[in-house]
Amino acid sequence: MEESKDLGEMKVELEWEEKGRLYEAYNELHGVAAEFETRIDAPAVLVVGHQTDGKSALVEALMGFQFNHVGGGTKTRRPITLHMRYDPACELPLCRLVAEADPSVAQPMSLDDIQAYIEAENMRLESDPCQFSEKEIIIKVAYKYCPNLTIIDTPGLIIPAPGRKNRVLQGQARAVEALVRAKMQHKEFIILCLEDCSDWSNATTRRVVMQIDPELSRTVIVSTKLDTKIPQFARASDVEVFLRPPSCILDGCLLGDSPFFTSVPSGRVGSGHEAVFRSNEEFKKAISLRELEDVASLEEKLGRLLSKEERSRIGVSSLRLFLEELLQKRYMDSVPLIIPLLEKEYRSATRRLREVSQEICNLDEVKLKEKGRAFHDSFLMKLSLLLKGTVVAPPDKFGETLQDERNNGGTFTGTDNLQLPHKMMPNAGMRLYGGAQYHRAMAEFRLLVGGVKYPPITREEIVNACGVEDIHDGTNYSRTACVIAVAKARDTFEPFLHQLGFRLLYILKRLLPISKYLLQKDGEHLSGHEVFLRRVETAFNNFAESTEQACRDKCMEDLESTTRYVTWSLHNKNRAGLRQFLDSFSGADHSSSPAVQHESSGGLNENKHEKVKADLKVIHSAPVVDSNSSSTVMETRLVDLLDSTLWNRRLAPSSERLVYALVHQIFHGIKEHFLVSTELKFNCFLLMPVVDKLPALLREDLESAFEDDLDSIFDITQLRHSLGQRKRELEIELKRIQRLKEKFREINEKLSSPQVQHKRLSSLLIRC
Repeated sequence: MEESKDLGEMKVELEWEEKGRLYEAYNELHGVAAEFETRIDAPAVLVVGHQTDGKSALVEALMGFQFNHVGGGTKTRRPITLHMRYDPACELPLCRLVAEADPSVAQPMSLDDIQAYIEAENMRLESDPCQFSEKEIIIKVAYKYCPNLTIIDTPGLIIPAPGRKNRVLQGQARAVEALVRAKMQHKEFIILCLEDCSDWSNATTRRVVMQIDPELSRTVIVSTKLDTKIPQFARASDVEVFLRPPSCILDGCLLGDSPFFTSVPSGRVGSGHEAVFRSNEEFKKAISLRELEDVASLEEKLGRLLSKEERSRIGVSSLRLFLEELLQKRYMDSVPLIIPLLEKEYRSATRRLREVSQEICNLDEVKLKEKGRAFHDSFLMKLSLLLKGTVVAPPDKFGETLQDERNNGGTFTGTDNLQLPHKMMPNAGMRLYGGAQYHRAMAEFRLLVGGVKYPPITREEIVNACGVEDIHDGTNYSRTACVIAVAKARDTFEPFLHQLGFRLLYILKRLLPISKYLLQKDGEHLSGHEVFLRRVETAFNNFAESTEQACRDKCMEDLESTTRYVTWSLHNKNRAGLRQFLDSFSGADHSSSPAVQHESSGGLNENKHEKVKADLKVIHSAPVVDSNSSSTVMETRLVDLLDSTLWNRRLAPSSERLVYALVHQIFHGIKEHFLVSTELKFNCFLLMPVVDKLPALLREDLESAFEDDLDSIFDITQLRHSLGQRKRELEIELKRIQRLKEKFREINEKLSSPQVQHKRLSSLLIRC
């Protein structure tokens, strides 16, 4: 009998040893998986439930010790991932907190320290505008009394009240549900769906879960707080329906075929007066006692003993055993898939090691110069390609809409602070880069400046611009118009010039990161030579800035000359329009001579204006029959014009209209010249130098650097050290992958052996 007992214990120990080897291999696999090119999916249990459903308490009960921040309201504000590993040597929980900055580093911490850290994080997020974070807190646990499980505790779902006054809580509810839904998207996760209800018709948590897993094919449903629900049932039939819900309510491929029912005793572990349990041992005993009490209460309500199948669904220990077996099966089923993946990663690591070794061999002056010159040529080709047009760079990553361009590169804003509406600009909503973006910016400049109206002129400005001549006190309205027009034009167009320079410089500088992407895509980028790349980047930016400054200075010089001296052949582009205006103005002036008389009455020339008025009446009433009478009319008009412009300081409407007309013509001429010359100069002295001057400048800077100090340009010493370090890391990685390959191959051979297959089949038949 004792010999049979010893054989049974040895068999159990051997099974645990095999399980330990499997979990150890998976732990090591996930330790190096961060460096793999292919993602490794790890089976895990994702706990989902609403606030106060008892999620965190259930996780603690499954682990066998308390560590979390539990209680009413929202306590869990970040997902907590627990990698639990059975270790018979750990009488007390051995916990390590994975560093957020470097997942390969895990800091040993006590349970109290971990609980304090989680509470501090929850308090920090409670005062944060986002309230929740999807970044996980990862804890590795080794313990004699915990199963081999990976459990992820998520923030509790919220059901907020409707109404505008609850908008904050409604926003939090949407944020938590989005976070939980994103976690459930992982197909390899087993969803632990917690329901705190005594009627299965109320699908509070299932409503969210079934949006991701409609058939509940990877979902385990758990009814929590069983001890509080049993007293609510008045009849045995109610308990029967609760323990075995009909298929019309819980239909689907539910994991475990029916729900689990758990109770976790309330109270915390500690030495304070508020603590209920003095140790985790007392906590575990209370969990076991609670299970026995729940079974007894159910049997009392039912008036019969629970069946073996019903008993296997009651209590935390039953749920823990089921989850552990389920995850173990997932692990075993995925073993054959791991071996080809490791083969692929081994080949990839071998290739990377060969490339690093080749780079170390290429660290001599001749080859480095060749690489630098080849990069120079490739970089210039990418710049030229971007300006000419390409679709290789993805627009969603590098393109900008007109609004993005305005936000980052500045807007074209006149003195009235108005911008051109998006709907008036072609391709405003398209994400452009390179030459297409340059052309759109120039088109916006052309459209906006071309539509600028001459600014308003006040009567005070006209009078102040008249001044006093050095030889007479008459008014020279042509000079007045020139003074006003050039001042207004300078103030109006100079800001546009600086805005255009800044915008186009921004667009040119954007070519650099896009060119880097194209070089990396084609395998022509110099990885590891950061000093050299920074030098090329600095040379390009300096060239772009100096070229833009020189181009803007040329445009500024042109604007200064145009607004300093008025040349009528240049400024007065629309002479026919001005002549027509003056003819109509002269006729309008005579037809409105009573107004003119009123405007100038009371002056020294009052009698003369009355005489002009009488003469005009005679002229307009009598027909023109000969040349003498026509000459008289012209002289009268001339005298009247001189009287209202040259001899009179009182600003008559006719004089005001004359100044307006002249200012309009001069301003229009300056605008047309500014628009044409600015666009031409930026194309010739900013865009073209990138094509014909930048290559020579970069080559000259490159050769100069090669002659001065090649080691400082390529940082050969540091590069050789970093490449050597990278080579050693790859060699270690290769050894780890090789060791993992051997472990998983050995495990796979044992799992594929006839004895193990027969055992798994027998277990399956017994379960059925």
